[in-house]
Amino acid sequence: MSTIRFDEKVVVVTGAGGGLGRAYALEFAKRGANVVVNDLAAADQVVEEIESLGGKAVANSDSVENGASIIKTAMDTFGRVDVVINNAGILRDVSFAKMSDEDWSTVHSVHVDGAYKVTKAVWPHMVEQGFGRIIFTTSAAGIYGNFGQANYSAAKSSLLGLGKTLALEGQRRNILSNIIAPVAGSKMTETILPKNVLERLSPELVVPLVVKLCAEESTENGSVFEVGAGWFSKLRYQRSQGLVLNPENGISAEDVANNWDTVCDFTGASNPGSVVDTFNDVSKHIGIDMLAALK
Repeated sequence: MSTIRFDEKVVVVTGAGGGLGRAYALEFAKRGANVVVNDLAAADQVVEEIESLGGKAVANSDSVENGASIIKTAMDTFGRVDVVINNAGILRDVSFAKMSDEDWSTVHSVHVDGAYKVTKAVWPHMVEQGFGRIIFTTSAAGIYGNFGQANYSAAKSSLLGLGKTLALEGQRRNILSNIIAPVAGSKMTETILPKNVLERLSPELVVPLVVKLCAEESTENGSVFEVGAGWFSKLRYQRSQGLVLNPENGISAEDVANNWDTVCDFTGASNPGSVVDTFNDVSKHIGIDMLAALK
């Protein structure tokens, strides 16, 4: 495969003042991209780094909640946007019993509303040019849940749904969206992980996956990846064959309880990839084509 380049492409990276965001910005610039470095505090320093390497970049210090201004910076400076990496995030870790409304809303404002606002602002430009690559950042907490992170887990789960839906809506316009769950040292994790662990979790080890997914020749779309420390893994859902009971005979909670092992038996499991798979499975059991009935 030839070297992946982004010459004449414009890449917007949110939360790019350090950690993963900085690593993304530097690598895309090295590969020829014009980069919009968004960060509340340290955007100028990263721009200086890029320019010292001979690259082109512009700083933006808006909150991701003001995503339209971030995209305006890109359009005013470079005239287009080809790639958006929704990377900005914060933590407000606390057990659910002690969580305040502010703990909840602040995390959602940055992770969910921020990713929405930035992506919403860039969407018409990508539609018009017939090209776009978007990365959403979830986490293992968003996929599996994690004690003390109900706010963060819920926000990161939201990005799974957003990313997968936009993958469907954007595909015919060559706008591809994917979701990554990185394990990497960052401003958010440096206070909770020991130094020797952080050293093994260099942000630079996540970057190759994101570069690959954002390449013009990439066709990957709507996928979820866990990545970190040189490990790259694609996730998928599994569905058990399940339990089928006849409604005509009446179905009780006891019927389900008595056959619980069948409900949870993954022997011969399938790998659903869309709501179509759900409709098809239910259609098979009720003897009615639900998709045809919806037309």
